[in-house]
Amino acid sequence: MLAGQQCRLHGGKGSTPPMRVSGIPSGAVWIIAYFNDKSYGPLSRNGGHGTFGFPVRAATTDLPAVPGMKAKLPGGARVIKAARSSGDYASAGYLPPCSGGRGNRYTVDLKAIDKAGKVLDEITNFDIGKY
Repeated sequence: MLAGQQCRLHGGKGSTPPMRVSGIPSGAVWIIAYFNDKSYGPLSRNGGHGTFGFPVRAATTDLPAVPGMKAKLPGGARVIKAARSSGDYASAGYLPPCSGGRGNRYTVDLKAIDKAGKVLDEITNFDIGKY
């Protein structure tokens, strides 16, 4: 993980890493991204750190960095489900890595979705860093 990408509670202004997704199947209209902390059970799956939709622009599509703790997102992206965190960790969207530097493993699952909501392709547990 790049320096400064952790949550505000640990001195950062984190955002998701920008990603380039290629090989997107024909008919896909959204890439749905589920951000997880694989080292912390309650936020380890199904978008524990937030779930976002990114519009597909071509067979190769750039997903912009999503700023932490915000509901308004760049590049036509939208919050599907905010992070499941609560209290001081509550977020209107993405919760940046917030483990306090214990080496937790952060991943993203990406799903290519057609206009009917059918999953056309997916990749799971793609590593995006440790904190």
